[in-house]
Amino acid sequence: MRFTTNAYPKEQRRDAWRFALQRLSITLDAADDASLYGELIHFKSSVGIDFIRLTATSQSYTIDFTIQPGSFWLAMLLDGTAQMTDGTETFDLLDGEMVCARGDAAARHFFPGDHRLLIVRIPQSVLTPRLKTPLPERPRKISSEGGGARVFGGMLRSLADTIGEITTDQARPVELALPEFLLTSLLDNAPPRALGGAAGMRAALLERIFQTIEMRLSDPNLNYQQVASEHGISPRYLQKLFESIDDSFGHYVKVRRLERCRLDLRSPLHVQKSISDILFQWGFNDSASFSRAFREQYGVSPREYRKTPPSDEPRADPPRRGRPTATRDRTRSPLLEIEEEGELEAEAERELPIGQPVRHHYLPVSPETIHWGYFSRALKPALQVRSGDFVTVETLTHHANDDPERMVEGDPGAESVYRWDAESRAVERRGAGPLDASALGRGPGEGFGVHICTGPIAIQGAMPGDVIEVRILDLKPRLSGNPKFSGKAFGSNAATYWGFHYDDLLTEPKQREVITIYEVETGSARPPLAHAVYSYRWTPQVDPSGRTHARYDYPGVPVNPATVERNYDILRNVEIPIRPHFGVIALAPAHAGLVDSVPPASFGGNLDNWRTGPGSRIFLPVQVPGGLLSLGDPHASQGDSELCGTAIECSMTALIQLIHHPAGELREQLRDLDYPLIETADEWVIMGFSHPDYLKELGEDAQSEVYKRSSIDAAMRDAFRKARRFLMTTKELTEDEAISLLSVGVDFGISQVVNGNWGVHAVIRKALFTA
Repeated sequence: MRFTTNAYPKEQRRDAWRFALQRLSITLDAADDASLYGELIHFKSSVGIDFIRLTATSQSYTIDFTIQPGSFWLAMLLDGTAQMTDGTETFDLLDGEMVCARGDAAARHFFPGDHRLLIVRIPQSVLTPRLKTPLPERPRKISSEGGGARVFGGMLRSLADTIGEITTDQARPVELALPEFLLTSLLDNAPPRALGGAAGMRAALLERIFQTIEMRLSDPNLNYQQVASEHGISPRYLQKLFESIDDSFGHYVKVRRLERCRLDLRSPLHVQKSISDILFQWGFNDSASFSRAFREQYGVSPREYRKTPPSDEPRADPPRRGRPTATRDRTRSPLLEIEEEGELEAEAERELPIGQPVRHHYLPVSPETIHWGYFSRALKPALQVRSGDFVTVETLTHHANDDPERMVEGDPGAESVYRWDAESRAVERRGAGPLDASALGRGPGEGFGVHICTGPIAIQGAMPGDVIEVRILDLKPRLSGNPKFSGKAFGSNAATYWGFHYDDLLTEPKQREVITIYEVETGSARPPLAHAVYSYRWTPQVDPSGRTHARYDYPGVPVNPATVERNYDILRNVEIPIRPHFGVIALAPAHAGLVDSVPPASFGGNLDNWRTGPGSRIFLPVQVPGGLLSLGDPHASQGDSELCGTAIECSMTALIQLIHHPAGELREQLRDLDYPLIETADEWVIMGFSHPDYLKELGEDAQSEVYKRSSIDAAMRDAFRKARRFLMTTKELTEDEAISLLSVGVDFGISQVVNGNWGVHAVIRKALFTA
C-alpha cells in the first residue's frame, strides 16, 4: 500500500493522513495543517511481518498494536530526530537509533521536523520458536553503535530504501534474519547457562569483546586494559583469549582499522571524504604510519588503491549522472557568496513602500552574478526586486565550450565566466559536490549539478507559503562575440552517457557521446529555425587543470578542436523550429546544504519543458524568505523527453516580470499550489515528477537516490494526482468528473527522462471550460 497526502486537496489532507495511519494501528496525535505532508508505504511479508515507512513533516503519533496480541514492534529513525515516551519514561532518538517493545506497550513519538521512520511489526508466530526469555514489557532503546546493531540497522535501512519495489520473494532473507538480529539484541544479558558451557561462554565473551572493539575502533586511545575493564576481566585473561585464536589485541585492532579504512576508501558512502579524514576517523594518528601499515597489509598505497579500481572487478553499474550514493557532507558547504539567513529573512519581511513605481533592472552574466551547478538558500542575492519589477536577465549555456570559438571567444561576459587556466578559474565551484574534488576527481563541485544559473533574485516580501509568478516576456539567443561569426548565434546538443538512448545504440562504436553544433537563426522575417553545422564524437579531453575527462562528465571543459574529427555532412534538408525557453527556473529549496541543479522538484529547477517560452507564466511555491529565483539552462529548442540528455543548449537573454502572490491572497489556480505550474495563453501545464519532493522523500541520500529510483510510472501518477487536485480545487469538479475529463480531454506527455527525477506533464486546455 502506498499513500501520500499530495493526492488530496489541502483541506482534506489531515483527515486522509489520520485515516491511513489508523488502518495500521498508528494514531495521529498532532500536526501542523498548514505544512502537513505525509507519505506511507506498507509492505507485508509472506510470514506476516509488517514493514511501514513513514516520511512526514513535524508531527507526533502513537504506535499501539494492542489489537494484535503477542506481537512485537520495532521503530527505526531513518532521518531526523525524535522523542519517545510511554507515559513513564522519555528518551530521545537520533538518526539510525531503534526502539522496540511488545505490541501492547504503546509509545508516543514526537518529531520536531521532517523525518523518515521505519516501523516493523513482528507477529508472535515468528518470534515464538526462538524465544528463550520474556520480551521487555516497556519500550527499550537499541543502540546503533555495536557491530551487530550496525549490521541490523544497515539491513533495516536498506529495506526501508527499497520498500516500494521489494517483492515477497526478495523479502525472504530479511524474514529469516530479522528475528535473529532482534533476539540477539534483546538477549545480550542472558544467563551463562544459555550460552552452552565454558567454551561457549569464552566464545561469547570474545564475541562481545570484538563488538566492543568495533564500537571503539575510531578511538585513538583504545587499549586492552580499557576493554578488559569494561568486560570485568583481567588484562592478562584478555590477552589469553586472543592467544587462543593465534592473535594479539594490538594486531587485531590494527588489522580491523586498516580493513575499515580500505572499505571506506572504495565505498561510495565515503567518496566525499579525503584519505586523511578516513584514517583519522578509524583511530590512526598520522598519515605516514597509516600509509606504511596499509602498504604492508595490502601491497599498495592508500592513494593508489583509491584511484585504481581492481582490473578483475566488472563495472557494477552503468555510468549515472549525479553524485555517488550517500556522498553526504554533514558540514555546511563553503560558499564565497552567502548571506546569513536571518538577514535575508529580515529583508524579505520589509514592507513594500506604497506607491513606488515599477522598476526595470539589468542583470548581466559575470562570475559575481552566476552560480554553477547548484541551488542554495544561503546564496547572497545578485539582485533585489519588488513585485511587478521587470528584469533583463543574461544567461549562459553550460555547453558553450563545446565550441568555444563560436560561443565563448570575443564575448566579454562568457569569457569572464568561462576563464580557466592552469593556475585558476573564474568560477571554482561547478556542482554541489566537494570543492576539493575528493569524490570522483573530476573537479571542484564534481559536476554534481551542471547548469550556469544567473541570480539568485530576491523578491521583497516573499515568504514560505507564498507563490512567485515569473512572466517570460521575451527570450532571444545571444549572438557570437567572435567577429568571424558576427550576427550569428549557436548552440550545442550533446548526446551523452546520461541520455535515455545511451545503452540502446545500434551501430559501433556503442556507448559513444556525440556533440552536434547548431546555428540558431535570429532576426529573420520568417519564423526562426535552427540547422546543424557539424558534429563530432567526444574524445578524452584534458582540462586546463590537467585532469582528463574520458566522458562528458564535468561542465565547461574546453574542447580542443585538434582532438576531434568534425563531420559537416549531417542532418541535410532538416530545419528545426525555434522554441526558446529556460530549462532551469528555480526558487531556492528549503534544504540545509547545496542542492544539485539537475533533478527538478517542488521548488522548480530543471523543468526542461519547452512551454516555458515567451508568453508563458511559471508559478513556483516559495520555500525560503525572498524566494531566491535562479534562471539558467537556456534552450533554443527541445522536444518532449529531451531524449539524448540535452536540448539545443544556447545562451539567451530574457525580459521577465516578477509578481509576488502572498499566501493569504491566493485564488483560483494558485490555491493549494505546492508544485511548479506553467500557464500559457491556451493551457495550464501541470508538472509531475517521479519524486515530487525528493529531498524530503528520499532522506539524507536523496541527491544520489533520486537518480536510481525514477520511473515514468511514478511521474505519471504524480502528474495525474496533481491534475486531479487542480481540477477539483480550481474548477470545483467532483473526483469522478475530474477523472473522466482527464481521460477524454487532457494530454499527458513526457517532459524529460534524463534529469534524475523524471518528468511527466498534464496539458489542460482552457478551451475545455465554457465558463
